[in-house]
Amino acid sequence: MQTRRIGDAKVSAIGLGAMHLTTDRRPDEDRAVATIHAALDAGVTLIDTADAYTPSDRGLGANEEVVAKALSTYSGASAEVMVATKGGHTRDGEDWGTNGRPGYLRQACEASLRRLGVDTVDLYQHHRPDPEVPYEETMGGLKALYDAGLIARAGISNANPAQIRLAHEVLGDALVSVQNQFSPRFRSSESEIDLCEELGLAFLPWSPLGGMREAKDLGPTHTAFAEVADRHDVSPQQVCLAWELAISDVMIPIPGASRPQSIQDSVAAAGLRLTADELASLAN
Repeated sequence: MQTRRIGDAKVSAIGLGAMHLTTDRRPDEDRAVATIHAALDAGVTLIDTADAYTPSDRGLGANEEVVAKALSTYSGASAEVMVATKGGHTRDGEDWGTNGRPGYLRQACEASLRRLGVDTVDLYQHHRPDPEVPYEETMGGLKALYDAGLIARAGISNANPAQIRLAHEVLGDALVSVQNQFSPRFRSSESEIDLCEELGLAFLPWSPLGGMREAKDLGPTHTAFAEVADRHDVSPQQVCLAWELAISDVMIPIPGASRPQSIQDSVAAAGLRLTADELASLAN
């Protein structure tokens, strides 16, 4: 597994997005744990979770609890695994809200620490800007968590370039990553990727496959990926992740998975090398 940097740490070039493990309609804890174990077996050392990734009939934290259980029951080495979680979203059944107040972030972070069973969160990310709270105030709250030693590194999610620059001003070297949507179908975060390169931040694209779950469901946007996949005898999903890795050295895709087979296929993308002509055909 090739590695990439998040701040002062090296992680696998492909991470595991854990959201689908508990937010699918019928979450299966045993399968969720098996999926995380398969990821670790394949060399994944980055797991992305959040307190809000929880079934609609449960309170916050179900996903973090599953991640913690999987790590504690894993028979191999897991000390180098970076667990990245998030706070700042609220949940009321199916309704997602935001709360970017520093006091709420402190409360959310402390709850995540308890669920994960750690003293310090490896990477704590502010989940989404709160339109009711000045972004600088929220970033100040994130900085306070770092200064208190509750988090080892800070990240932000769903932020535009101006917000990334403001976060960098407030957090300084504590800020190590940006997590925004990016996929073949959703490419409007290219300016954020460029800014991450400028500032030395990792870019973690969420939903990196853009709904590319089954080859039979591929639409016009993904036709070129299917054609390249046929030439390499791999899945279009592998081609998609290999394309993203080739776009920038700061890119660390975190594809979601709810089955061991899914993350095993995704991890194989780290070893797939696309030609310049193939990359050009996927650029449009």
